[in-house]
Parts: sequence; structure tokens; C-alpha cells
Amino acid sequence: MAYYHRMGTIPPKRHTQFRQPDGSLFKEEVVSSKGFSGIYSILYHIHNPNEVKSIGIPKPFSWKPATDHGLNQTHLKTSDVQFTGEDYLDARRNLMMNSDVMMGICSPRKRKMEYYFKNADGDELIYVHDGEGVMYSQFGKLEVRKGDYIVIPRTTIYRFEFEEEGPLRLLIIESKGAIETVNRYRNEVGQLLEHSPYCERDIRPPHELHIEKEQGDYLVQIKKQGMLHQYSYGHSPLDIVGWDGYLYPYALSIYDFEPITGRIHQPPPVHQTFQAFGFVICSFVPRLFDYHPLSIPAPYNHSNIDSDEVLYYAEGEFMSRKGIDRGSFTIHMGGLPHGPHPGTVEKSIGAKSTDEYAVMLDTFKSLQITTDALEFVDENYPMSWTE
Repeated sequence: MAYYHRMGTIPPKRHTQFRQPDGSLFKEEVVSSKGFSGIYSILYHIHNPNEVKSIGIPKPFSWKPATDHGLNQTHLKTSDVQFTGEDYLDARRNLMMNSDVMMGICSPRKRKMEYYFKNADGDELIYVHDGEGVMYSQFGKLEVRKGDYIVIPRTTIYRFEFEEEGPLRLLIIESKGAIETVNRYRNEVGQLLEHSPYCERDIRPPHELHIEKEQGDYLVQIKKQGMLHQYSYGHSPLDIVGWDGYLYPYALSIYDFEPITGRIHQPPPVHQTFQAFGFVICSFVPRLFDYHPLSIPAPYNHSNIDSDEVLYYAEGEFMSRKGIDRGSFTIHMGGLPHGPHPGTVEKSIGAKSTDEYAVMLDTFKSLQITTDALEFVDENYPMSWTE
């Protein structure tokens, strides 16, 4: 995120003495990107962040592509899934992947994490489909709720506490590159422009420091190169008394995304919300349909010649699709045309608006579904365009 934020107590000058009440120094930590050439933040710890108590045995934490799925338009019937595992990490089930990005679901039985997690492999984008709670990290407390995108830069140490009542359903995207706001929405100093479908007022950084001072046994599970590395500390990693900079987690609600409309059907780039290396994320939200007198609201048939397209259906009824339920995925592979199901084009004519919500992932390298996804494949979907 490209705007400056500051919380807590920090010294007037970076890299200078900043002392605790007992006279000892606070421990400065620079969290930087692209070496020292990208965005960064400076954090001030009570304890030394390098002081490890013990290192446990790493645990495997990776997914395998389903190599025999073939070139098929794909519907993953994940709408009826109640739980995908016991806790936050155990419940993460990536359903599709390539070398740039992974995408999957997470519905844990346990709502509160009893450990901290750090993803050292990539940035994360978490869409809260159902549920609400609090994310605690070095950067403070961030309240999250249904409809939020949560952007978490790599190496952020965090834990979630979700409310016990109601369903909890998360969509998780992990990126090898940084997840950012869209270049064409920003001016030369990073401010979001007037034509952007959201602005800084819609973005919610952590709003309150959460300082954990007590000594104890604190487990941080670190994802790196397909393993979960078990690091125990004698103090909490959330011992930050202040920080400032441009690198931090934040939330943006899909309900604050303002749609761009036109006289005729608008292409998917008007729905773009985030960018990353190798893919983009788009948000489909309630909007007025096209207002040309001969407009066709349903999307046209489309051949992806250099990308794969994934739609995660969040709310409402999509006029161009039949038999797709809330919480399911469709994956339209590059190399095959796709478009509205039979009968939906004529049916859309004259419609004035839509109440749909969906999250779209468009990748520029081919995706493969994982072995975890095989149980959800709708075998009839590739033939569903037959009249």
C-alpha cells in the first residue's frame, strides 16, 4: 500500500537512540521490500526480534497439481463445504496454482489461532466471504468483517481471532509477488486518482497498537519453501511500541468498490481491484447495466489467448451462469472460448441492474487445479453450453 502510516511512539529520527524507561534501547527493525529499494516500515521492539528460544521440526505444507485433469472448463462445487480443517493453517486448501499464485478456501473449526503465522514465501490476499473478527499483527489491531479483502505483506506475523457465532468462510490467494493497488489508478506519487473505483478513505490500516509484553512460550509457524518451520520465542513477536512506513497489512471492503459502467458491455479490466506479478484481481459488484438502446447486458463469448480466468461466486445470481451456487468456482482455461450459458443472453436483454458479487482471478500463466480440488470437480460442466 503506497501511503504513509504511523502508530505508537517512535523517535524523531530513524536509526537513532530510542530508550526504554529502564534505559535500555528499544530494538529497531526495518521491514523492507525489494532489498532496500521498495516500500518499507520501521518497527520498535521491546525485545530482540532475533532471540529464538527453540526451533522445532519443520512440517510439510504444500500442494500438488492434478496432472491428469486435462484442458477442461471447470466448475468446483465448493458451495456446501462446512469445514476444511481444524485450525487456520490445517484448514487452508489450495485448489489451483501456478508458479505465481495459489488460490483456495479456508473454513476452520477453531476460530482463534493459538500460534502466530508468518508467510515468508509470498503476499496474501484474504477475502472474508463469511465471518468477522480481529487480525493481530506487529502493526496492530485490524478489525475484519464479511466482504473485506485483507492484504498481508509477506513476513507479517499475525494471528486471527474470529467470532464464534455464524459461518466462517475465507478465500485465500497467495502471491509470489507483491499485491498492490492498480498502476493506472495512481498518480506519480502513489495517490489514488479521481477515476479509481476506490480511494484512501476506503482503505483501513491497523487502527490500534496491540502490545504483548509478557514473557512466555510463543510459537511462530513460518511458511518457507513448502514447509512450516516451528520457531518458539520467549516473548511475543507483537511487542511493538511504535512503527511508521508504507508497508503494512490493510483491509478494503468489496462493498466500497464503486463500479464503472457504460452504454455497452464493459470488459473485465473495469472491475480490477489489485495487481501482482502474473495476475490481477477483479471485483464484480452490484451495478447498473449498459444503457445503449440495443445493449446486451450478458457478457459476450470470449477466448482467452494468454490468460486463465477464475470466478469465485460470493453473492447473488449471475445472469450468465446456470447451476453455479454461492461459494463455488469456475475456471475458464486459456485456449478455449467461454461465455454465457444457453438462453441467458436473450434473458438478459432489458435487465437494468445486477446484485451479484464475485471475486475474479486472471492469471497470465496457465493454472492447474490441485489434487485437493479433484473431489469438487463437476464432471458435467464442460458440456453445459450444449443447447
